Amino acid sequence: MQVDPSQIKTSELHAYLLGAVSPRPICFASTLDADGRPNLSPFSFFNVFGSNPPTLIFSPSRRVRDNTVKHTLENVYATKEVVINVVNYAMVQQASLASCEYPAGVNEFEKAGFTPIASEKVRPFRVKESPVQMECIVKQIIETGQGGGAGNLVICEPVMLHINEAILNEHGKIDPHKIDLVARMGGDYYCRASGNAVFEVAKPNTQLGIGVDALPLAIRQSHILTGNNLGQLGNVHEIPFVDASFHDDHLKNIIQYYSVTPDEMEKELHHYAKRLLDDGKVAAAWQVLLTAAVNQP
Repeated sequence: MQVDPSQIKTSELHAYLLGAVSPRPICFASTLDADGRPNLSPFSFFNVFGSNPPTLIFSPSRRVRDNTVKHTLENVYATKEVVINVVNYAMVQQASLASCEYPAGVNEFEKAGFTPIASEKVRPFRVKESPVQMECIVKQIIETGQGGGAGNLVICEPVMLHINEAILNEHGKIDPHKIDLVARMGGDYYCRASGNAVFEVAKPNTQLGIGVDALPLAIRQSHILTGNNLGQLGNVHEIPFVDASFHDDHLKNIIQYYSVTPDEMEKELHHYAKRLLDDGKVAAAWQVLLTAAVNQP
């Protein structure tokens, strides 16, 4: 399937883009209008783009259906200040309610049942229920177009962060399971970024990984190891040597049971190596695969 953005309706393209570029973090933007009235609205066109200076960008895009602009955009033009609050699972339904298109001047804090608290360095209120609240000044607004669906990139610099200590781990870092963030997907779908949805991927080797292309042919062409597994194996700075001190009872049993059928032994060893890699045990998996190579005729 091929989609030429110039050949389909903006609403259809919008749906494809939001379905493909996801999950997206949610900016829960608190602003004040020119008369000092509060406004609160979530936006999923949002991310962090630097830390020196700290830079956040969100986009209250022009409405696709009628090309009108949102109150948040009018407010940041008027005051050049915003508080960006993150949205976690405990507050997602209320945050969604705040996205209703209430008339200008209606207080979404009250409509959605949130608690406004005073900021330290900017005028808009913070959302007490949010686990991280970032007071920001608006540095620049970039309009990407004038038609329905066009973005308005609000470039913000956080000048004060408020972090609920309950979401920190023993090292003082934000724990993904404790902060329990949610993210936006296409349609009515969201995802919850905690529990089994959270996994770790080791950063690329600082000494430069050997790469998948440098793996032994029997490993690279394995019908059992996945692309992810090959990526793990390629993230070492050199192919390991066989470690004579490595001991694994299951490895020993495979070798003994399949000693007269080398092809079956290689298959079983690759299955075992895959299990180890899926558990993040890369060094052990390498030893199993090296054993497989040694035992091939």
